[in-house]
Amino acid sequence: MKRPDYTIRRAAERDAAALLDIYAPYIRDTVITFEYDVPTAEEFAARIGETAALHPYLVCERDGRPVGYAYAHRIRERAAYDWAAELSIYLAPTAQGQGMGTALYRCLIDLLAMQNLRILYGCVTLPNEKSQKLHEKLGFSLVGVWHGSGWKFDGWHDVGWFEKRLGGDGAAQPVIPFPQLDAQKIQECLQTHTEMLNDGGLN
Repeated sequence: MKRPDYTIRRAAERDAAALLDIYAPYIRDTVITFEYDVPTAEEFAARIGETAALHPYLVCERDGRPVGYAYAHRIRERAAYDWAAELSIYLAPTAQGQGMGTALYRCLIDLLAMQNLRILYGCVTLPNEKSQKLHEKLGFSLVGVWHGSGWKFDGWHDVGWFEKRLGGDGAAQPVIPFPQLDAQKIQECLQTHTEMLNDGGLN
């Protein structure tokens, strides 16, 4: 049997419909996201564009078809929080358990480090063993739980906050907006993690 061919690349607004197909079941069927209503493709495209103006928004394709995506976004609006970001990742059911989440998250983290970000957060509705293990595997630590902080499907749900620090405690360096990073360095990062995923070494 032919092995799947994976590609990690930058997302574009034209990917909205395909990525929404991945995301919509999480809204309709799970508490992994607290969003209630499935956005339109146009609304989702606008989200991609707004996010990618500052932080990475990545897509993973299998044999040319998107089967997962990950991105980072601001966690607070105050300028002092410019060096912090919250990460999110969503995979199609058929793409889970194959190392894709690890590859996407590692690639995202490496790109955020290139932007001079210093602290990353993952917000996980509890319990979620797969997401908890992913964060722990990649060096995140559980730093707190918001108890009963979200209401969905007739119940209250806890949220765990996972934290990963990049670099030391020295003075902050200016955050470089993602589109202003060196394009070659971005591509090298994407290619490195694509190759690792295709080599099957990330499970």
